[in-house]
Amino acid sequence: MPTVAVYNAQGVRTGEIELSENVFGQEVRADLMHQVVKQYLANQRQGTHSVKNRSAVSGGGAKPWRQKGTGRARQGSRRAPNWPGGGIVFGPQPRDYGFKIPKKVKRAALQSALSSKVADEAMIVLDELAMDAPKTKTVLNILNNLKVDKKALIVTSGTSDNVYKSTRNVVGVDALNADSINVYELLNHEVLVVTKDAVSFIEEVYA
Repeated sequence: MPTVAVYNAQGVRTGEIELSENVFGQEVRADLMHQVVKQYLANQRQGTHSVKNRSAVSGGGAKPWRQKGTGRARQGSRRAPNWPGGGIVFGPQPRDYGFKIPKKVKRAALQSALSSKVADEAMIVLDELAMDAPKTKTVLNILNNLKVDKKALIVTSGTSDNVYKSTRNVVGVDALNADSINVYELLNHEVLVVTKDAVSFIEEVYA
């Protein structure tokens, strides 16, 4: 069963916590994490790109010149693709890039991402993280006390608006609620800083 040290906001080790083998001690499956990250990024695409084909371009009702006798190539419309201002052939149209992945694969990928943080010793557990008001300096001091100088993801349980507001203007630092964690954010940050309550929530939901 994996064991991780617990620290307070001053960076002092206060103990250790045993993590669930079913969540934080699983085999790291890069193939599953790749699938889920691909789906996450695909779902972020708006797919609102659009161009007009020759039927959607205005104008072009009159034939440019008569069919025969001019010596020039026959033309039927000034809005044909070979004319300036004409329609676009095979251009992009609005579409949905999203696709579905089985729930078991998503769960296994998330367990794999969490396990990789533990295996890489890139997971720090805080005994608590309570903020009465948004304060960027407070979050920076906590990270400095924990000697975190890399991209960090802070995960808390319950509502953490104050933590979120305190980190949103710090480059490389993001905050999420425990019910919003995903494989992409875990892999996109080098260090995972998570509270004890959030660990309990994650183990309860994803075990």
